[in-house]
Amino acid sequence: MTILAPNRSQPVSRISISLPSGLLSDLDNMVRSRGFESRSRAISDMLHQFVVGHQQDIGDGVMVGIIALFYNNSVSGLQRQLADLQMRYIDEVISSLHVHLMNNQTMEVVLVQGPARKLQTIADEMTSRRGVISGKIHLVASLIPQLHPFIDGIHQTRGSAS
Repeated sequence: MTILAPNRSQPVSRISISLPSGLLSDLDNMVRSRGFESRSRAISDMLHQFVVGHQQDIGDGVMVGIIALFYNNSVSGLQRQLADLQMRYIDEVISSLHVHLMNNQTMEVVLVQGPARKLQTIADEMTSRRGVISGKIHLVASLIPQLHPFIDGIHQTRGSAS
């Protein structure tokens, strides 16, 4: 059965699952503690994360996400190395933001889009640098809309048909 859920732009399908009572109890506790509106919403969120993880593992699809870095900015040359990596991968790196923290530490978030395997390679190159304290990539199965209205040399206003 397919229905249109409230506050959703696409139809959803109703399914039935069977769970052991202990797992159902754990699910209900998580739903309450995390503030999900329903079991369905919680399970949908978990499945979405699992599917995105699978797509990331396969590595063929184009995805969008962030690379979050936390590093010691007093390590000589580290900021230049990270900037050079962003330039080397200019097709995948959309933007970055860094914030200087206390004690010579910096938090940087790099917005990326491209094939999942390549994004993981970029994240690995960044997080493995001497001085990077921690780093993590988070990808989602979505895309950033075209950033510029020029398509094939023809100017189109936003929202117009091709």
